[in-house]
Amino acid sequence: MLKFGSKSDVTVVHRATIRLFDDNEIIYCDFQPQDKGRYILEYVCKQLNILEMDYFGLRYVDKERERHWLDLAKTAIKQVKDMHEILLCFRVKFYPPDPLRLKEEITRYQVYQQLKRDLLYGRLCCSPGEASLLVACIVQSELGDYDLEVHEGNYISEHKLLKTQTPTIEEKAMELHQNQMKGFTPEQAENYFLRLASQLDTYAVDPHPVKDPDKGTQLHLGINHCGILTFQDSRKIQHFRWSEVQKINFEGKMFIVHVTISEKKHLVGFKCPTATNCRHVWRCAIEQMLFFTLPRASDAPVVSGGSIFSWGYKFKYTGRTEREVLEAGPLRKEEPPIQRCQTTCLRRKASSVPATPSTPSQDLVEIRYSSLPRSCHSAGLDGAGMLEGGSGVPLSSPYCPDNTLPLLETVSEDQEIHARRNNG
Repeated sequence: MLKFGSKSDVTVVHRATIRLFDDNEIIYCDFQPQDKGRYILEYVCKQLNILEMDYFGLRYVDKERERHWLDLAKTAIKQVKDMHEILLCFRVKFYPPDPLRLKEEITRYQVYQQLKRDLLYGRLCCSPGEASLLVACIVQSELGDYDLEVHEGNYISEHKLLKTQTPTIEEKAMELHQNQMKGFTPEQAENYFLRLASQLDTYAVDPHPVKDPDKGTQLHLGINHCGILTFQDSRKIQHFRWSEVQKINFEGKMFIVHVTISEKKHLVGFKCPTATNCRHVWRCAIEQMLFFTLPRASDAPVVSGGSIFSWGYKFKYTGRTEREVLEAGPLRKEEPPIQRCQTTCLRRKASSVPATPSTPSQDLVEIRYSSLPRSCHSAGLDGAGMLEGGSGVPLSSPYCPDNTLPLLETVSEDQEIHARRNNG
């Protein structure tokens, strides 16, 4: 058996299976023991014709069922050496604050694919009205204009697009698809989807289960371009902007945030399920903060975490920052064509007329049931900020019922894939 780093292992070739946003789409990547994680990500992005690679990453689930992002600066095989089958998932790692500012349509399309997954797996929380409009955008993008001869009956009910999909939502989505979405091209429908989704409170939130260390209350922690957010029973109760965060640390199972609000210093702690999970949350927070706040990656310091009474952990950010990505010049003179794939759960029974390339005559903002809360509006330490519907009351719907958090579940598709791998 060859040891990592031995002279004879240069002839060894490992194969990674990379699942794309549609689980039926797979890319295989052969790599050698000395190759770093960046090699695999660059290979995948090259296959997908993506140049704005910085927003994406490769995620995997280890044997302890802990989720990790593949470290692009470290040797790939050493990170996944305990996996019988090297299975990675291509995902959006850094959700752009405004997806429409991305330079290329092909990048926006990949973010759209990710958000469809977030909607399906319950990470993108929204009201029934907003859900209907998001579904209508998906249907218009993938099926085109409504065709009476093809789209019979409740044609949306046959397709799973939401975690909790009700007849009322399906009926409204069909009404929007048949009338308001008519004439939207796939790109226009996808861009409108991105516009709507990026304004939701749970946009870019990959929830981590934590507990209030004093009360023992179950919370979910979200980390994105805006900062660190906490949710309880579907309500956003705290939001610490990156400009308010002075330091992030962890000690054992405790994730600790030092914040300054109105010139007052606060120390906020959250208890994670395990010490390993806590370190993962800490690293996610550090990476998100540095990517979205640093002017240049060269300014990134070596960040230390952990207790002074135990082995510390050091992290050095690599790669470009968001500002560097946005300030980069044109990527290419002519963008490549997009090979759109239809969602696995949304297959057409027959061919229908594609969407007519035209400019929509009506702004769909006028037909939304309720306003979309801006995700960057900070909630104070008193918990005043909560996910609200148009009436100004906490949402109570099939999406965010009281005392539950179905749309912020942490049993994700990564764990389902892990289970399938073990059973297969």
